[in-house]
Amino acid sequence: MTDNAPTSRRGLARRLTVQALYQWLVNETPPDSLLKQFVEQPEGLGRADPSYFSELLHGVVGVERELNAAIGPHLDRPLEQLDPVEHAVLLLGAYELMFRPEVPWKVVVNESVSLTKVFGAEEGYKFVNGVLDKLARKARATEIAAGI
Repeated sequence: MTDNAPTSRRGLARRLTVQALYQWLVNETPPDSLLKQFVEQPEGLGRADPSYFSELLHGVVGVERELNAAIGPHLDRPLEQLDPVEHAVLLLGAYELMFRPEVPWKVVVNESVSLTKVFGAEEGYKFVNGVLDKLARKARATEIAAGI
């Protein structure tokens, strides 16, 4: 596992969001408890953008069913069989693709791949890349057609 540590405030917020979503998926910890937990850590949120972290965490949790429905057709296995890390990254990537149009689709996919390389299984990033690339072609068809 390589540590492709993000340096941007939003990149750091994404990294923390994946960690929080993992806890949410595995332990069903409420988002507000997770937010409080991350803020109260000795290092706090560090340089991460706190409002973006909060928006991503609450946003993903709030539309989880819609996000799962969007990624579902692009999976090679049932949703229930996804590794929690890959699932967390896919939910985050799908959220940004579908609800944050100001974030370029290539940034979403690249950040998701990097996060999977840090937290996921050795080859998990290839799976995440494939799923989000297919979703991006549907959710951001105009942007992709324009070559943006």
